[in-house]
Amino acid sequence: MNYGIGEASRATGIKVPTIRYYEGVGLLSPPTRSEGKQRRYQPADIARLNFIRHARDLGFEIGDIRELLTLSTRPDQSCDQVDVITRRHLSDVERRIAQLSALRVELLRMVNECTHGRIYECRVIESIQEAGGA
Repeated sequence: MNYGIGEASRATGIKVPTIRYYEGVGLLSPPTRSEGKQRRYQPADIARLNFIRHARDLGFEIGDIRELLTLSTRPDQSCDQVDVITRRHLSDVERRIAQLSALRVELLRMVNECTHGRIYECRVIESIQEAGGA
């Protein structure tokens, strides 16, 4: 069985322009073409697109996905490099969580100081202006 690009999009949940993008950046090999020059994807292409989509859902960058895809073609090798990529990504995620937690604390502080009065009394506006140097 083979799929047109629209069918591949529906099967994977990846938008058509994004599939073309993945082809362009080399995550997906150029597909075969029909006599009418339409892209035709095989089940292996759909599986690869699903892998890419899930990796993107997990927040992996394109370069890391490219490397993971390459590593996945060598199943008998050590998974040390996969661990390095994943640990690096986990570290980035933990850093972002810490930043978001700090942001949450600051926003809660600003909201809790709100007196629900007039804009000229608004602690949220005042806090933003103070932090921005205005």
